[in-house]
Amino acid sequence: MPHLTTAEVIDRFNHAFVHHDPEVLDDLIAEDCVMEAIQPAPDGERVEGRQACLTFWRTLADDRTTQFGPEQVWVDGDRATILWRYRFGDGPDDSVRGVNLMRVRDGRIIEALGYSKTGAPVPLATDTEAQA
Repeated sequence: MPHLTTAEVIDRFNHAFVHHDPEVLDDLIAEDCVMEAIQPAPDGERVEGRQACLTFWRTLADDRTTQFGPEQVWVDGDRATILWRYRFGDGPDDSVRGVNLMRVRDGRIIEALGYSKTGAPVPLATDTEAQA
């Protein structure tokens, strides 16, 4: 089977979050994937390896109390930029805008660096302390 293009990988990645369909992620993550979450400040949590990245993203994608919405996507070769909004409530202040800088190799995500416009912590489904 031919490798997916960068645009196809990013489209499927976004689909997983928009439609709360975490299984879509299973074939998109490389063994050597590295991601940096939007928090905690100043650098964000660094997650390394396919299984760790997949666990992090599957938890977010499966959380039906939140909504991820890509606003714009740019693809150039093996790189993509996703401008997004993440909603974690119904109020006007219950969302954050951000950007992910993505890199794809052989049809799989190898790097995802997340940045957001916020100074305060954003509640994420992956925050085990917030759920306790």
